[in-house]
Amino acid sequence: MPKIRTLKQVDLEKKRALLRVDLNIPLGENMKVDENEKWRIEAIIPTLKYLIKQKAKIIIISHLGRPDGRRNPKFSLKPVAQELKKILKKKIVFSNEIIGRNVEKKIEKMKFGQILMLENIRFLLGEEKNSPRLAKELAKLGDIFINEAFANSHRRHASMVGIAEYLPSVAGFLFEKEIQELDKILKKPKHPLIAIIGGAKISTKIRVINKFLKIADQVLIGGALANTIFAAQGYFMADSVVEKKAFSEIRKINLKNPKLFLPNDLVALVKGTIRYHEIDEIEKSEKVYDIGPKTIYSFCDLIEKAKMIIWNGPLGLYTQKPFDKSSKIITEAIAESKAYSIAGGGDTVAFIKQVEKEKVFDYLSTAGGAMLDYLAFETLPGLEALEK
Repeated sequence: MPKIRTLKQVDLEKKRALLRVDLNIPLGENMKVDENEKWRIEAIIPTLKYLIKQKAKIIIISHLGRPDGRRNPKFSLKPVAQELKKILKKKIVFSNEIIGRNVEKKIEKMKFGQILMLENIRFLLGEEKNSPRLAKELAKLGDIFINEAFANSHRRHASMVGIAEYLPSVAGFLFEKEIQELDKILKKPKHPLIAIIGGAKISTKIRVINKFLKIADQVLIGGALANTIFAAQGYFMADSVVEKKAFSEIRKINLKNPKLFLPNDLVALVKGTIRYHEIDEIEKSEKVYDIGPKTIYSFCDLIEKAKMIIWNGPLGLYTQKPFDKSSKIITEAIAESKAYSIAGGGDTVAFIKQVEKEKVFDYLSTAGGAMLDYLAFETLPGLEALEK
């Protein structure tokens, strides 16, 4: 565990606690929180209950989507505040304003143990630019800053790192738990250790692939990541999803490393017909949507022998049958294994919950990009801000 102060190491009684959380939860057309996303809200409940018990004034800061520094009702946090109220069974006061004297007055009127949620911090241009001015304005609202947004801690934003320059800062319970779990992989790994890496963009995962080629026993690659690697090697991938801009970056991966396991067969779709192919058999107009049965079998065989597994990124188009088959079978294989298992990334966790297998994983991380960055670099901007 890095040298950071945690929640129980500070006096919170009658303090104004600025609590940065990650409630970046997709809202449906009805502007309500999806059932499968409520777990993200539930993850911060222990910290909220502790702050209430400690008689702090709780001011919640979060973001939602990418409104590009402009007010947009589609990205309002109000529906999330309403859902939090139901889950916590406690009144949540919502502020349409984020900074300024009106917000300060609301906080002054709050009783200790009460909660105020501010509107989407990304409605302000200074947030993503890490504006010192915005950080100072936010810091004026509190006496202590609590980072409970591990999932957003890979970003140098005003509410993530800027506030910590002006207030005593600590990690929340969820943030602390995320670090502890990922450190089991980095600092106390059990072997054989398997890393399963899928998803769409390989450019964001090259560093973590290389890291696991050093510390893991096997690295299993699937999803569109595999498509891009094959295309970079000169294989014809037809109309499959391929990240062409990443071709030069792929040279940074030792593709001949015996620890690296790429698919040896694929599932493609052409004119409504599903086809199973070897890598060099993709034909014109086909789209590869999943890894094939031979690959699934070989991956499951490795999983059965593993003692520790970390998974980030679906292995196929999990939202559409039958291209969810590989992710489903891999989930089942992990469930049946005796390995200590961690999964992360929004799509991965959403799928695990969809097939009702969340209870078989030892830990589900709320993070995607932050999880990958921490595993690759063993630090994050949000973490470094707390260490200061």
